[in-house]
Order: sequence, then C-alpha cells, then structure tokens
Amino acid sequence: MNNTLLSTHYNPTTGEIIGAPVVKRYLVDLRGCFAGGAAYAVALARGNPLLYSVASVAPADGEGDLHYGLGVIYPGKIGDEYYMTKGHLHAWRPAGEFYFGLRGAGVMLLEDEATGASRLLPLTVNAVVYVPGHTAHRTMNTGAEPLVYLGVYPARAGHDYGVIAERNFRMCVVERDGLPVMIKR
Repeated sequence: MNNTLLSTHYNPTTGEIIGAPVVKRYLVDLRGCFAGGAAYAVALARGNPLLYSVASVAPADGEGDLHYGLGVIYPGKIGDEYYMTKGHLHAWRPAGEFYFGLRGAGVMLLEDEATGASRLLPLTVNAVVYVPGHTAHRTMNTGAEPLVYLGVYPARAGHDYGVIAERNFRMCVVERDGLPVMIKR
C-alpha cells in the first residue's frame, strides 16, 4: 500500500484532492438524464458547461477496504431541473455509501432498486446522507454556489451507470417556488 494514499489533503472550496485523479462530467455527458429534453437541447446548443467533477482515492482494494471521492456539482439548471450527477447503483449491490456535505446546498435522490420507492434527502454543510445497498442515487446542487461533498464506500462497491442510462430514475427533481420538489418523470 502506498503511504501517499493513506494521508491526503483536500480543498473543500474547489473539491480537489492533491494527487487524485479527477473525472469531469460536462452537459453532453448527461444526455438522457434530464427529463426536459427540449430544455436540454437548448442548453447544449448554447454550450457544454462543466456540471460536476469527482476526485477519487482508492488506497487499497482488499476486503474491508474503503474508497472515497470528493464531488463538486456546480450551480445551474436545465429548464427547472438542477445540475446533477449521472447517478448510479453499485456494481456490488449490497454496498452502502455515506455522503458528507462540506459546502453548498443540495439534495440526493434515492431509489430502491426492487420497489422503486424514492426519497429526497437534503445534502448540506455538516449533513450526512446514508445510501443503503441496492439503492440508486443521484446528487443535485440546489444552491447558488458549488456543492462539495465527500462520499465513502466499500472498495468493492464499483459503479453501475448502465442501469440508470437505460431506464433513468422514476422521479426527477425540479424547482417549484424556489424549493426542490420530487415529481414523476
């Protein structure tokens, strides 16, 4: 195990982890995620902004080991839908995950894989959201500044984006009277 992975430093303002690889997702990468297809097309015609990034650290991959990622979702909307992550299930479905809010304001949409039951939970500074196993999850920035959060999950969890790309979430989150509201897609 590399000692540089045992102790890292992160910047809660920028969402960077020193020396960690970063995945950046632009508007074009979220094709099919937004319910408002026409609003998405109009926004994409105007440009391809960076919606979010995730810096990830994987110190070890053994049984019982943990990985973590520092995510930043920028403020903005496509129509009345907030900028969001693609959302995923874990490849190893029993894996749970903790999200810790570090900066900004947002929400997490959780959907039980078996029943489709959905919940909308706040993710704000000093808030913690637990994502149970077998639960699809997507994060949205509902504020005016970048939403920065830390996610911690089992090393073997993996990310399954394919299921969400095929069927998306049953619900979406839109702004109504200045507040995030969950509605049927």
